[in-house]
Amino acid sequence: MNKVLSFSLLSFLFTFSIYGQEDNLEDFLTGLPDATFRKVETNPTFESTYEIRIKQPLDHSDATKGFFHQHLFLSHKGLKSTTVIATEGYKAFQKRIYEPTKLLNANQLVVEHRYYGNSIPDSVNYRYLNMQQATADLHRIKQLFSELYAGQWVSTGGSKGGVTTIFYRYFYPEDVVVSIPYVAPIKRSYDEKRIYHFLDTVGTEECRSGIEAFQRRLLDRRSEILPLLDSSAEASNQSFERISLNKAFEYAVMEYSFAFWQRGENCDKIPGDDAPITEIFKYFLLVSSPLWFSDESLQKSESHNYQIATELGYYGYETNDFEGLLTELPTSQNPMCIFPPKGLPTVFNQGLLNDVRIWLQQHGHNFIYIYGAMDPWSAAAVPQSDQVDSEWFIMKGKHHGSARIAQMTDIERERLVSALERWLSVEINNSVLR
Repeated sequence: MNKVLSFSLLSFLFTFSIYGQEDNLEDFLTGLPDATFRKVETNPTFESTYEIRIKQPLDHSDATKGFFHQHLFLSHKGLKSTTVIATEGYKAFQKRIYEPTKLLNANQLVVEHRYYGNSIPDSVNYRYLNMQQATADLHRIKQLFSELYAGQWVSTGGSKGGVTTIFYRYFYPEDVVVSIPYVAPIKRSYDEKRIYHFLDTVGTEECRSGIEAFQRRLLDRRSEILPLLDSSAEASNQSFERISLNKAFEYAVMEYSFAFWQRGENCDKIPGDDAPITEIFKYFLLVSSPLWFSDESLQKSESHNYQIATELGYYGYETNDFEGLLTELPTSQNPMCIFPPKGLPTVFNQGLLNDVRIWLQQHGHNFIYIYGAMDPWSAAAVPQSDQVDSEWFIMKGKHHGSARIAQMTDIERERLVSALERWLSVEINNSVLR
């Protein structure tokens, strides 16, 4: 730890030990180094909830590189309770209560990811947006709050937040006893090709044919849809300078199959050939909107695009079956919708993904992986390994938003609770999430 951070931490510990107010949460928060806080509305499950901003170094190995303020929410249950640290992949939300928090009757610390939400540096230098620095943020927060909550710690997160949970454990394996990532893909490469196989085999052949037919229907009726799309973009003050409206339309058409399964859409509700164009357009916007590729949307997703372009990887689109229907996207290769900050060169770090994957297979104990079998991201699930003491749940019929403990079968839930009780040496009320 560098001298600046060491001094801050020692000053905090000195202040805390002088006052000895272990039963006074606000005294503790007042003693946090370079932090501000305010009490906010809390769920009756907790005694109190605080919104906190903590000064963090951009580079944890060199504090002279500058700082930013990280946003988090602390919901307090009790000093001796287990603490769940929720490793958000994006913005943090005050009122979200995670399932492990309910199961363990725990304190909850929700940490916003650096470069998202209210945790964006004044001068955005994407050089410091990487998983090593992001997990160092979590490690420092855990160190600070361990002085208050000396009990066991559990980490959890969903989707990209679940990916953060996995990387956090990789970089700091001793910080928590158990990690519970939901629907968290760990890709094998920059272009995660297992997604293609998933989309070619998921569901029934009839449904997959219906999805492709709808994509063709959209492309065939492009001349009718583009004016509607243009009007929708104008009404919502969205522009298409970086990517043309026509190209955004094609990206969204190709995205439709992935979005369909991720959202858990119903095959019977796909508009047919005789559906009015307004119905087709409304459904298209709901499931796979071209507005996701507007200038404004791309601006908001710069941090995410930078991360997938440099460390996390993504997926592309199989376009060869649409030759003659696409005018903007190539059909000789699989295009990818990765749009890092304009003018910023990116180099993908394949080695980090390889190292994490190997570590998980050999040393990733006390993980509970939860995936939905109908979610495309389950194609990039962490593979099961008999070398570690961990649990995998690939939930039948569930998608990205429904693969949750509350939706598990009784047998699945009992297996999950049994693992937690074994690893944490606690007794859990299995009916809490029913």
